Amino acid sequence: MVNIDFQNSKIPNSPFRGAGGLTKRIIPCLDIKDGRTVKGINFLDIRDAGDPVELAVIYSQQGADELVFLDITATVEKRKTLVELVKRIAANINIPFTVGGGIGSVEDVSVLLKNGADKVSVNTAAYKNPKLIQQLSNEFGSQCIVLAIDTKKEEDGDWYVYLNGGRTKTETKTTDWAKQAVEFGVGEILLTSMNNDGTKNGFALDITSTLSNTLSVPVIASGGAGTMEHFKEVFEKANADAALAASIFHYKEIAIPGLKSYLKGKNVSIRI
Repeated sequence: MVNIDFQNSKIPNSPFRGAGGLTKRIIPCLDIKDGRTVKGINFLDIRDAGDPVELAVIYSQQGADELVFLDITATVEKRKTLVELVKRIAANINIPFTVGGGIGSVEDVSVLLKNGADKVSVNTAAYKNPKLIQQLSNEFGSQCIVLAIDTKKEEDGDWYVYLNGGRTKTETKTTDWAKQAVEFGVGEILLTSMNNDGTKNGFALDITSTLSNTLSVPVIASGGAGTMEHFKEVFEKANADAALAASIFHYKEIAIPGLKSYLKGKNVSIRI
């Protein structure tokens, strides 16, 4: 078993609901392609959004609660996550840092944790081999394992799981996969609505609410943030434990200190 020093880790004592109160988290996301931060709409029309190390430092200084780094083409290109970039980011921030993209084994996770990641995000590999979740949870602890679910609402009104960075549809309903993954030992769910992604029209409140209110682990809402009100909605109406956003932070449309001040003023429990 890899020796990870959780006493000195940046991860809170426990990510599970009820531990340390019901404080909501604000999480900027760095989608990485070719070593640069990028952002698209509905997982398409990708454009450059800046240097990932510079952005990570800014968000850490502004009071982000955590940071997520997703190497969005690692799985499709059949390669490992950009470890050197992870190492550089980790060396410059002091908040919990989740890394995902191309992770398919205990060894992959061990390398990332040793190079500064606090948690890892698994997606396609976990879906294809759910026992991988069990292996990772047993080896590193469930608090380290985040399941990323890319989901899309289809014409029948149900939300389905997509793989390979949103390129491959499955016939599995998101609620079923999330429940199974928690049973295998996932400690947190990162839920991204492909319908809402990049639209700035608000989070997918329905599926977020369904998972938040039925699962025993925290749910991070992702996809669709465009205004401060959207964050308030996803916390209050969908009971999300955290909200993740990218473009509104990258392009300085909303600043994290202002967002937190707004939420506190609306009586949302937030870390200032």
